[in-house]
Amino acid sequence: MTTPSRTSTGTADPTRGRWLLAGAAVLLQLALGAVYAWSVFSKALQKDDNAFDLSKAQAALPFSVTIAMIFLGTYLGGRVQDRRGPRLVALTGGVVYSAGILLASAASDDGDLWLLILGYGVIAGFGLGLGYIVPIAMLQKWFPDKRGLITGIAVGGFGFGAVLTSPIAQALVDHYKEVPTRSFLWLGIGYLVMVLIGGSQFRNPPEGYAVPGRRPATTGRVVESDRDFTQAEALRTRQWYLLTAVLALNVTAGIALISVVASAAEDIAGYSAAAASTLTGIMGLFNGGGRVFWGWFSTHTGRMTAFLGMLGLQGVCFLILPHASAAALFAVLAAVIYLCYGGGFGTMPATAGDFFGLREAGAIYGLMIVSWSAGGVIGPLLVAWLITGDDYVIAFTTIGVMALAAMVLPLLTRPPAPAAPPPPAQDAAAAA
Repeated sequence: MTTPSRTSTGTADPTRGRWLLAGAAVLLQLALGAVYAWSVFSKALQKDDNAFDLSKAQAALPFSVTIAMIFLGTYLGGRVQDRRGPRLVALTGGVVYSAGILLASAASDDGDLWLLILGYGVIAGFGLGLGYIVPIAMLQKWFPDKRGLITGIAVGGFGFGAVLTSPIAQALVDHYKEVPTRSFLWLGIGYLVMVLIGGSQFRNPPEGYAVPGRRPATTGRVVESDRDFTQAEALRTRQWYLLTAVLALNVTAGIALISVVASAAEDIAGYSAAAASTLTGIMGLFNGGGRVFWGWFSTHTGRMTAFLGMLGLQGVCFLILPHASAAALFAVLAAVIYLCYGGGFGTMPATAGDFFGLREAGAIYGLMIVSWSAGGVIGPLLVAWLITGDDYVIAFTTIGVMALAAMVLPLLTRPPAPAAPPPPAQDAAAAA
């Protein structure tokens, strides 16, 4: 029998097992983040030697719908998990996500594009949103002493999902050359196993849970709210809208590059098609790593200082990027942008927890994910509209100026005012 770990006072340690939950959360997020490997399938579906031969716009549709559906899933998942617990929502989201991927495997030619959009886009996107929000809210409750680091880890798994999945997906696509969508059958089964194992471990800490020796941060670079806001109360504060705008602009900048990084590498820095594809895969490591790094870094510098850094670095890098004809310089600038893009997702959940408390963290941050869907549409459309042939100067300069201008938002954002102290008790006799 395993002896429970104990604190210095001899009592059972209430935090025992919480790192196992973190591992389970990463496993779930790896499966969900695999959705970002769509570029492998997009490229295959555009080839003229298989049953699809889709146009670039057609091949982009399933993934675009996925990103749009994430917000609906996080909105509902955040509300339900705060009331019914994380396990039910995580398992439901994971099963729905896997079912959508499996349904996409039934598409056999270009006439079944609607089936790809329904399965990979609508169903998988909704399930992804349901599952994505759960570990973020749950782990903040288990790790109030490491809020920035743990949210970075929670969403870092999502960022690394595509990195791990892409080579597997490529091998499957090469095997099923005539009908590349057959790959989704094996991937869907794999995702289902991962989400069932990970999600089955989820649980909230017991009532009254506290980390031994830890006190809420009321001063310093990170200040935690002295009360738990409801979702309705958070929406009545200016801070919720400022934070959502900060995340939306950070997403818009980062995803603008993500949407064109391969072609930009070829046109600006002279990468070959194969080298540009390799670069795209490597950049996924910086997306995932940025979620962990900035989440941890923000704990030491302050959340708004971290966002100033992310937006400022992206702005400067975008201004230089269209002139980066050296392959190494282009790669470094792109890596910094990817780091900052991922960092927004690693830092904002902890920021929302600091500002609004943890009781309804899932619902409050779940609504903020509208910025992901908005940025995921605006960024790629804006940069595609501004690119002229192989000239990226206007496009990237515009994005850079936008990111630098957005730095004013963190400067304006301060935590909500502390709760008013209760009125002093009046002496009954004096009151009479």
